Amino acid sequence: MMMELLRNLIPLMSLCFLAVFVQCKSSLLGVHPLDEKYFSKEVIKCKDGSKSFTRDRLNDNFCDCIDGTDEPGTSACPAGKFYCGNVGSTPRFIFSSRVNDRICDCCDGSDEYDSSIKCPNTCVMGGNIEYKAQSYISTINDAGSIDARGAKIPFNKEDLIERLKDVKMVVVLQLFVIIFLVVLWITHHRVRSKRRHSR
Repeated sequence: MMMELLRNLIPLMSLCFLAVFVQCKSSLLGVHPLDEKYFSKEVIKCKDGSKSFTRDRLNDNFCDCIDGTDEPGTSACPAGKFYCGNVGSTPRFIFSSRVNDRICDCCDGSDEYDSSIKCPNTCVMGGNIEYKAQSYISTINDAGSIDARGAKIPFNKEDLIERLKDVKMVVVLQLFVIIFLVVLWITHHRVRSKRRHSR
């Protein structure tokens, strides 16, 4: 009976851990959560106002809008931006040319969804904290290429402290569950042992 309880409890605990780490993900790849409503209409206007396109042409790997509005999740538009959710770390935008380029630019690996490589999710482990400390500002020059300058972005200590508190809470929760499962296992074995000796 105790083993049955333990077998039923392990999948339930796995779901609890999954709920801690998984945040509601956007159904639209590369779209900021605040823009989801903008993309929910059947006919969507390009953000620069130049054209309109139907929802089925969203992320179809063909650039319909000059500003890249219709391709937030692909590398089809040179002016497009891809939103990295980076759950557990700092969300950010990257140039859409970095999507599926076989280089993990988002710490959650979401930019390499259709690539032959599998990016590990390093967000919960601090992901881009080092990136924030030694980040480079990327700009687009007149020729349209990316120009990286060595300007450092200030490091936000309060943000880091808040993230570390969240990680600490998850670790404490995991330790509690592990201790609970060990106690349950020990109790189960003692009960079985007493039953054997009493026969």
